[in-house]
Amino acid sequence: MREELNVEELFASKVFTLGKMKERLPKSTYKEVKKIMDQGGELSPATADVVATAMKDWAIENGATHYTHWFQPLTGITAEKHDAFVTHPDEDGRMIMEFSGKELIKGEPDASSFPSGGLRATFEARGYTTWDITSPAFIKETATGPTLCIPTAFCSYKGEALDKKTPLLRSMEALSKQAIRIVRLFGNTEATKVLPSVGAEQEYFLVDSAKALQREDIIFAGRTLFGAPAPKGQEMDDHYFGVIRERIGGFMHDVNIELWKLGVTSKTQHNEAAPAQHEVAPIYESANVAVDHNQLVMETLKRVAGKHGLRCMLHEKPFAGVNGSGKHNNWSITTDNGVNLLEPGQTPNENIQFLLVLACIMKAVDTHADLLRQSASNVGNDHRLGGYEAPPAIISIFLGEQLEDVVAQLVETGKADNLKEGGVLRTGVSTLPDFVKDATDRNRTSPFAFTGNKFEFRMVGSEDSIGSPNTTLNAIVAEAFCEAADRLEGAEDFDMAVHDLIKEYMTEHQRIIFNGNGYAREWEEEAARRGLPNIPSMVAAVDTLTTPKAIHLFEKFGIFTEAELRSRAEVLYETYAKTINIEALTMVDMANKQIIPAVMKYSKSLADAVIAITEAGGDTYVPVRMLQQITQKLTEMEKASEALLNVEKKASAMERGKEQAFCYHDEVMVAMTALRKPADELEKLVDKKYWPFPTYADLLFEV
Repeated sequence: MREELNVEELFASKVFTLGKMKERLPKSTYKEVKKIMDQGGELSPATADVVATAMKDWAIENGATHYTHWFQPLTGITAEKHDAFVTHPDEDGRMIMEFSGKELIKGEPDASSFPSGGLRATFEARGYTTWDITSPAFIKETATGPTLCIPTAFCSYKGEALDKKTPLLRSMEALSKQAIRIVRLFGNTEATKVLPSVGAEQEYFLVDSAKALQREDIIFAGRTLFGAPAPKGQEMDDHYFGVIRERIGGFMHDVNIELWKLGVTSKTQHNEAAPAQHEVAPIYESANVAVDHNQLVMETLKRVAGKHGLRCMLHEKPFAGVNGSGKHNNWSITTDNGVNLLEPGQTPNENIQFLLVLACIMKAVDTHADLLRQSASNVGNDHRLGGYEAPPAIISIFLGEQLEDVVAQLVETGKADNLKEGGVLRTGVSTLPDFVKDATDRNRTSPFAFTGNKFEFRMVGSEDSIGSPNTTLNAIVAEAFCEAADRLEGAEDFDMAVHDLIKEYMTEHQRIIFNGNGYAREWEEEAARRGLPNIPSMVAAVDTLTTPKAIHLFEKFGIFTEAELRSRAEVLYETYAKTINIEALTMVDMANKQIIPAVMKYSKSLADAVIAITEAGGDTYVPVRMLQQITQKLTEMEKASEALLNVEKKASAMERGKEQAFCYHDEVMVAMTALRKPADELEKLVDKKYWPFPTYADLLFEV
């Protein structure tokens, strides 16, 4: 029997919340901290010392002996360096536990070994971590013991952003500044800032750890590089929302406990479409905190999985032939006095502020579709986007029938007098209630879908940080708000000006709206006719970061400098090349050291069988035929392995950068596919007891 959980007491018990600050800090100190959280600024040294002491005392009460500046470098994961609270012993030899305001606010980790895209040379090691006061400190409980984690930004000695958090915070400030200009136009004088809110749904796979450790590809690449389909996949749709198996349920239970302790509002859990695939989803929160919390979600999933003898796979496409994993980034914008700018109300056709915001978002997404596509690009997502299971690589907006009709009326006539209603859903069962249904259905094939009072950006990869997508989203919408406010603030007749602007934006950018099946080939053709970009891969998307349009956007709002953008492009090219290099070498290793030797052993057993059957006077047609088939595939595989090794050597010898990344994409990936084909065909022919590692059937159905 499990002990009864008191979730209210458990929630945020390992977080240094505002409530704990209020309890432990002097009133004047708390007031200063809260003011800076809300309005910006710097803590005085004296105040920082008081906060640090209170934070340290709380952490020690919870068993912590160390603290760390917890940051998010361009690796896409988190980093931490632990320091003990201990200081030099006093004259009596007693150890004193101390933590200063200076240690709280600033850290100095070595910056040279993190990706910087040329911003930092190897000999320029100094980098700084700076406390992000808007994201609460927390205690992470691992094998090292409880550790106080202080969320921080990470920048170079010269001030360049070397992380995911700094640009995000800059973009949030830019969006808030421009959105306030919009709400002021409509008479809201109480709001002081506008916050983007995010809820990131996280998909993942769980497989048996012992089986996963028998596969080099899962160990080194995080996905399977070989594998024939199991006899059953997801075609029966019986796993989706199905009964959660006992072992998985125990894992989910413990994940929830750990996340609740950390203040993560884990709310929804269920089985996803593919076998062994699942999802966890939190409630919305400030984009900055949501990014931090999503990193904690991924870390927690992996850590708790290990305790249950499982391995959590976050790769976007860990198994061929079944659905991959994404991360639905639900985004909205809300004033600090509680007004959601994406709330259409009962009559969206009459809600002028909402229609202006919608028109600006249409303009932003259409103008910067390439940047939005890039923000969801990573190596694993190349296997998923456009694969008839996830949104295509083409950016479009789904609005639903009601809003699409409103937009059409505004474009055609300049006004929207009619509004499609949802009607009543009648079940035809006397014991079931009839109820008013939504005016709009959902579209799970759309990459950017309006879902009531938010947009769901469905392209983001399951393993990726949501920092970059939200930075880009905030930036492009800030630009659209800025341009709208520039025109409307000086208008002599505001009502006429805003009416004309909404009509203009919706007319110019209506091509971005698509409510149909995003998986259909016909949509690719239609999108091409509309002139919408179709960027097929991560490497093809990188250049969008350094176009004059992108540089102007990010520099105008102080989110990235041109140097920072070019550095990120270089990091992305290097990341792609290094990732595919590892995968290619892993494939060659598995092929030459595991698969080919195993198949040769099985071939020998067949040859021995032919001899024995011949001596016994039996019919050898079947074993001979099997031996011929296997020998043919074995020859193909050996040649493909040699070809892959040769092209990999060519690519790895190239100078790092764009040309090398494209070589890995255009040549090495093609050679990898050529090697996989005969290997997967051999798996179907070879006796299972000879196959050198667990198959898809073993991994997906034996959990």
